[in-house]
Amino acid sequence: MKKTIGRLLAGGKESVYKETLRQLESLLAEDDDLIAGLANTSALLKANFRSFSWVGFYLLGTDGALVVGPFQGKPACARIKPGRGVCGTAAQRNETILVEDVAEFPGHIACDPMSRSEIAIPIRLGGRLAGVLDVDSGNPANFDGMDRFYLEKVAESLGRSLRKT
Repeated sequence: MKKTIGRLLAGGKESVYKETLRQLESLLAEDDDLIAGLANTSALLKANFRSFSWVGFYLLGTDGALVVGPFQGKPACARIKPGRGVCGTAAQRNETILVEDVAEFPGHIACDPMSRSEIAIPIRLGGRLAGVLDVDSGNPANFDGMDRFYLEKVAESLGRSLRKT
């Protein structure tokens, strides 16, 4: 983790993602505690990407709702019903949802009125939904196919790590 993000930015967003994944694998290998892993992952993503205004997790509760887990950013909604908002839709469909303008997303939950774009990625354990990685930005259309690709890699790493706990 000795490389600075400033040096990485010279190589572009993809180089930051690649280094972030390397750092994440190192962090997840240090400890198998679920909360520690999720907390460090949200902190790592928030620190490495300045355009991310909120990074966190919603975990599948026993009642089928998503319950807020570790995050970095402003206070968040505590529970999200399946099919509600970007996270609830990603969970219900069990697929990544990328929203360029949250104001145009039907049923968007405005936890932070400054949020303009969002991406929600399912986290799976053995193919079954365990939760959602949620990332918001104050910039419209902040996320693209590269973000989707690498954040799905983050979710896959977490899924592998969670299987150990």
